[in-house]
Order: sequence, then C-alpha cells, then structure tokens
Amino acid sequence: MTKTPEGTPADTPYEARIRPAVAADTAAVKAVTDAAYRPYIERIGVVPRPMEADHAADVAAGRVFVTGEPVTGLVVIEAHEDHLFLDSIAVHPDAHGQGVGRRLLAFVDARARALGLPEVRLYTNALMWENQKIYPKYGYELVERRVDGPYDRLHYRKRLAP
Repeated sequence: MTKTPEGTPADTPYEARIRPAVAADTAAVKAVTDAAYRPYIERIGVVPRPMEADHAADVAAGRVFVTGEPVTGLVVIEAHEDHLFLDSIAVHPDAHGQGVGRRLLAFVDARARALGLPEVRLYTNALMWENQKIYPKYGYELVERRVDGPYDRLHYRKRLAP
C-alpha cells in the first residue's frame, strides 16, 4: 500500500483521506469541534479552549487538517523547532467508533516525521478522563500536570522513532 504525502493510505476512500482544510471548511471545523467538545463544558466547568479558537485563522495558517465528506474529524497542529504540537483533535460524535481518531493520530505522527520532528506533544484537561486512557494506548507518556488559568491540564508527549 502506498502512502500519500499526508500519510493517508492512497487506496483509502476519498471520504477517509486526511487533507489540509480550506476556507470553505471553516464552518464544518467549528461544528465538529463544538460537537466533540460540548459534552465537556459541564464536567470541567468552562468552555474548552478549542471551542473558542479562531478557526478561520487556524485554517488560513495551514494548521487544520480534516477528514470525511462531510467533515467528521480534524486535527489542529503547530510545528515547533523540536516537536509538533497537537493543539486539538476532534471527531464528531456521530463518527465515534469508526477509527477516525486513530487515523488522525497516525496522521499527526506521519506529519511530525515528515517535518523531521522527534516528538508530538499535546495536553488535555485533567477532567477529560477518557483521554487519559486513550493517549497512552497510542504511545503518549504523561509528562506533567499544570494549571493554566481555569484549565487543569495533563501534558503528554510521544517520542517518535527516527
């Protein structure tokens, strides 16, 4: 199986490929992000930061990659000198259990490798306990817990093999 530059298998159906978001995707990026993070508002007591992001600016900056037609999942990433920061990953609740999140995480790893970056970093709210089970399954290790304003965050990293 060959891989596209984005790290998605070339024989994957179009709707499952991961591609850079374009301006026309901005409303879908917001809708999927809101649907994915809305259930956490009551639990954590604040609006999750990804829901307040400037989605149009992130799309314009080339930081957003989407999958699905219509969009069912996305990642917001940012390259730094020594790592790729996974700012947000969102899967629409209607697409849960279909491997969308797994494909997006694999894409992030492939993107970091393509950029020559040795690790991926992310954080999640400490009250989003589901994520504390998910990320270690994909090779992420907990680095620290840090409070940033109203957010109690768990910081993770994944070191990538060269």
